[in-house]
Amino acid sequence: MTSVQDNIKGKVAIVTGASSGIGESMARHLAARGAKVVLAARRTERLDKVVAEIREAGGEAIAVATDVAKRADLDALAAATVEAFGRIDVLVNNAGVMPLSPIEKLKVDEWDRTIDVNIKGVLYGIAAVLPRMQAQGSGHILNVASIAGFKVFTPVGTVYSATKFAVRAISEGLRVEMGNSGVRVTIVSPGAVESELKFGTTDADAAAGVKAFYEANQIPADAVARAVVYAVEQPADVDINEVVVRPVSQDF
Repeated sequence: MTSVQDNIKGKVAIVTGASSGIGESMARHLAARGAKVVLAARRTERLDKVVAEIREAGGEAIAVATDVAKRADLDALAAATVEAFGRIDVLVNNAGVMPLSPIEKLKVDEWDRTIDVNIKGVLYGIAAVLPRMQAQGSGHILNVASIAGFKVFTPVGTVYSATKFAVRAISEGLRVEMGNSGVRVTIVSPGAVESELKFGTTDADAAAGVKAFYEANQIPADAVARAVVYAVEQPADVDINEVVVRPVSQDF
């Protein structure tokens, strides 16, 4: 009888935003369980370092420079994955940004970037892998949302929350559309987790509040990585649709 753990071994998994934090931890955990991992992010020097460490530990991994806000980059990422490993079994749409400020500050350029990365990046990732997954009759798309996708993160995170509400809507709609196709969909919603996300705020007041909140509450990135492993390792007929991971101390 095949153990649950064997359901990850040999799978080809793409992780976006893999140069640090949650994405890096996900890539390391999946590789340690025998997945062939493709790490995608903009910072190639950091990606190369993580790939080298995964390989030194006996894992299989490659790095592909990727800006998820550019559709062509996601298409190239999928093509590079197929060229290297022959197929795509898992996509973790993890890349995200979190510049926080009240709407009245009118940081419109930051709104645009947040939408481009957090919403369009997820959709571009789906578009790049879905035809291949449908053709092979199997696959797993995991979209990283946030607890800010359950409750509007006022007064500084309204736009960020809007993007994460959108990720949850996209994920649930895709799950229903996929039906019995063999393609699974999981929403992963972290709370305060140790990562570089908390450093993305240019508004001084908001940045100070976010820093203090994270320092008081954050949990390690591998808490989310373990949740992703749990979802991926399930038998093909089991879909863990939604996982919420937050610090015990976090009250929203």
